[in-house]
Amino acid sequence: MKYEITSLNTKKLFAEALKKIVIKKSFSKVTVSELISECKVNRKTFYYHFADIYDLLKWTLDQEAIDVVKSFDLIIDYEEAILFVIDYIKLNNKFLNNIYDSLGRDELKRFFYTDFVGIVEVIIGKAEEETHKNLPDNFKKFLASFYTEAIAGTLVERITHQEQQSKEELVTYISTVLHSSLTSIVKEFPNS
Repeated sequence: MKYEITSLNTKKLFAEALKKIVIKKSFSKVTVSELISECKVNRKTFYYHFADIYDLLKWTLDQEAIDVVKSFDLIIDYEEAILFVIDYIKLNNKFLNNIYDSLGRDELKRFFYTDFVGIVEVIIGKAEEETHKNLPDNFKKFLASFYTEAIAGTLVERITHQEQQSKEELVTYISTVLHSSLTSIVKEFPNS
């Protein structure tokens, strides 16, 4: 148990160093040497915990935002989870913009995609319960992918451009579209 805590603390140390460095310069210019210097550890320590800087970035985003989103009861709190991510984007805008500048839209969207697909799958399941219908698995996967792409794209757009609407409005827009359209789709899907 003590080892796990020490390992987690070391990972958090690297994540904090990464954020500190990326706020000042492009993610693509970050080196392992800078990270180990900032953390005052040796190179082996970095590679013991992470395969490379991209692995550290993925872990950092997962740890800070996505794992917190996973802790919500998505059947009840999916709007709160979306609101949390919007707040995270605002709080970490410089960090995320520098990642966007280095990796591009698709790479950054991929970080959001993996975990938001779970939120959409829960909402699809809720729509199935409400309508007393079951969709084929391949169609559920299609719907989850389709809506997750839209959400991830919207969140990346929020990182890179001026806010078009308040966070409350955005959450209302996303939840209204998800709930009403998914319920309607499930209701209208032909029985097999």
